[in-house]
Amino acid sequence: MISFVIALLTLIGGYFIYGKYVARIFGEDRTRLTPVHTMSDGVDYVKLPSWKIFLIQFLNIAGLGPIFGAIMGVMYGPAAFLWIVFGTIFAGGVHDYLSGMMSIRQNGASLPEIVGSQLGNNMKNLMRGFALMLMILVGAVFVYNPADLLARLTPENFSVMFWVVLIFIYYVAATLLPIDKLIGKLYPIFGFALLFMAVGIGVMLFFNSSTVPEIWDQFYNHKPDPEANPIFPMMFVSIACGAISGFHATQSPMMARCLQTEKHARPIFYGAMVAEGIVALVWAAAAIAFTGGYGNLQEYLGGGTPAMLVDNLSKSWLGTAGGFLAILGVIAAPITSGDTALRSARLIASDFLNVKQKTIIKRLLVSAPIFVLCFIVMLLPYDALWRYFAWCNQVLAVFTLWTASVWLATRNKNYYIALIPAIFMTCVTVSYIIFAPEGLQSLVFQLFAVEIPYIVALGVGIATSVLFLYLFRRYVTEKSSVNIMEADV
Repeated sequence: MISFVIALLTLIGGYFIYGKYVARIFGEDRTRLTPVHTMSDGVDYVKLPSWKIFLIQFLNIAGLGPIFGAIMGVMYGPAAFLWIVFGTIFAGGVHDYLSGMMSIRQNGASLPEIVGSQLGNNMKNLMRGFALMLMILVGAVFVYNPADLLARLTPENFSVMFWVVLIFIYYVAATLLPIDKLIGKLYPIFGFALLFMAVGIGVMLFFNSSTVPEIWDQFYNHKPDPEANPIFPMMFVSIACGAISGFHATQSPMMARCLQTEKHARPIFYGAMVAEGIVALVWAAAAIAFTGGYGNLQEYLGGGTPAMLVDNLSKSWLGTAGGFLAILGVIAAPITSGDTALRSARLIASDFLNVKQKTIIKRLLVSAPIFVLCFIVMLLPYDALWRYFAWCNQVLAVFTLWTASVWLATRNKNYYIALIPAIFMTCVTVSYIIFAPEGLQSLVFQLFAVEIPYIVALGVGIATSVLFLYLFRRYVTEKSSVNIMEADV
């Protein structure tokens, strides 16, 4: 329990110390007018109080990621706790804060437009397609689990497909309505519930402290087949939302359009990521404590799912209220990630089509193809969808970090705060894509009946990181020479 307390205090301290340093490096300007003041449209650019924006941002980026991801990821052993803490402080918090601030400085622009402004039109067009694909994938992925659970909790005539259709109708409403009408009213409630559940579980950890693992104990990979599941890169992709997730960069522009002053940017963007890291830390420790050890957790998950563990743990530790919160979280959290993913898709499409979104007709015209594609993808096997979501998510984080590095470098700011995590995540993601079964590994095996050695995947990951660093240096030099006095847009 000592190491858990140290980890918790480190996360909180990271917000106040490193988060403040990152904000100073970027150069927050509390007197600068934010997009909501200059582009208010009553739909996406709507003034919201900072506390409400924080809860919306937290729920947007969290969903079930810091719960399910932490439960599955802690099987890699104590290294998972270190990744949650230091990944949140030096990678995830930086990623979320910079993506939010870059959007604010570009009038609330969506991620592809931000990337294009720094890395060029070719990269912008690539990111438009990739980000749209990922948002549609997220919308589809986060429908099945809550629909399945709702079908189990309701009479037989309410089938899974019935709930899928009902959830999708909600998606349509959340995507089209002004942000303060549905999301602005529901999300703070669900966000508070998710935080309240984590606080309750965190308090109960102190009453079950004898079974809470210490980080320095049993410091090895606890996966049943560690050679097939090496900590690097597998753990760093498995625990995404609890440390760093590219999906967050697509959500930050939504809140960047509602923020009334830049002084609230650090609490909302960096702070929400730290809150998510705390949730992941709590659930990682709770999963081990509740089951009694890494081996017991493996056996538990072998006969069930993370959802069952969340339900049983919450009921056991928090009683009836805990059971209600668990069900609410397992149902509401993924839905609230899916709907904002489709709303982000609408914003991305409207940005590159240059279609103003003030009228419902224009919003519907932009959204209709997105809804159709999402519903089609939704009918594909769930396992196939989830298989590719994980690494696509981290690819987006890589693009965002390199974009932030260029942004800072061309403005003569300390770009290493973004560059170091960019290099690291590039190596992680490339290595994962090559080595993981859901990446190139299975394709190569099907074609040539051979497996890609781990050392090869790692070598390609390192080589790619070095190449990207070289291209970054050259690109920044060329960009700075063209307009070394480039000002913030």
